Amino acid sequence: MVACSFLPAATRMIYDIGLQHKLQGITFECPADALSEKHKVVRCVLEGKHYTSIEIDRIFSTSKAQGKSLYYVDDDLLQAIQPDVIFTQDVCEVCQIDTVCTAAAVAKLNKQPKLVPLTPASLDDVFQTAITIATALGEEEKGYAYLGGLQKRIDLIIDGLRAFKVRPKRIMLMEWIEPIYNCGHWIPHQIAYAGGIDMLSNPNGDSIVTPFSKVVKYDPEVLVIAPCGFDAKRSLEELHLLTEKPEWNSLQAVKNNKVFVVDYDLFTQPSASTLVDGIEVLAALFHPEVFSVPERLAHHVASAIDVFERRLVGNYL
Repeated sequence: MVACSFLPAATRMIYDIGLQHKLQGITFECPADALSEKHKVVRCVLEGKHYTSIEIDRIFSTSKAQGKSLYYVDDDLLQAIQPDVIFTQDVCEVCQIDTVCTAAAVAKLNKQPKLVPLTPASLDDVFQTAITIATALGEEEKGYAYLGGLQKRIDLIIDGLRAFKVRPKRIMLMEWIEPIYNCGHWIPHQIAYAGGIDMLSNPNGDSIVTPFSKVVKYDPEVLVIAPCGFDAKRSLEELHLLTEKPEWNSLQAVKNNKVFVVDYDLFTQPSASTLVDGIEVLAALFHPEVFSVPERLAHHVASAIDVFERRLVGNYL
């Protein structure tokens, strides 16, 4: 069995389940351990370039309007690998290559692989993709064992929230800064497991542009900023787009030092393990009296107030 993964989340789960020996081809955005040893089959015309949030939004919007994709497949490399199965996605054509583009590339191959689209909408769907991946690779039981360990970690958080009888916090998680996007799909479920509620979110659906006036009216107790594709350091470079807004300092989250910038891969990279990591981080940000950010995940988080008002720049700027 020879596999290719055309989305980083699937690659992460393949490694976490312990099936990486069956994986040969990946994308340029896959996790570092995969990039160090697998072939990069999927590339992007924006690869290696540094654009602002506004520029990225404009480029992808224009591409979508023109019916074009910014992603492409190295046809010769894919032909050489001759995969039996390719994991692809249809959740977001902006973030990753989709099944349509993949099918066009596969049509050129002498040997036709099986395409396995992974299109989760909810957190439960993401967990099910782990079983889909393991089953497609002939190791279904390993998928269930992987999920069993993750469920135990979620149960610990639920038990802690119940034991301390915490009140759910009013949260907003932003998936993009300019324009502002709310969070969608499985992220509202992560927030709920962590002891919060995001009434601006769109559970099981796409994130959408959200006017800042709506954010001000909602007035979140905790604001989490995690633009898709940006780590905390990259996001902090553009946080001024929010802090310069006249109403910024009126937000309860700002007044109470509850604005956090978090790496995107805990949320918008939908591998089961990284999403559970995200739940653990969120629980600590929402309810620090009950939970602490796990030491192994601390580098994923920065306090926006510390960086911009106290000038504790650390490793982020």
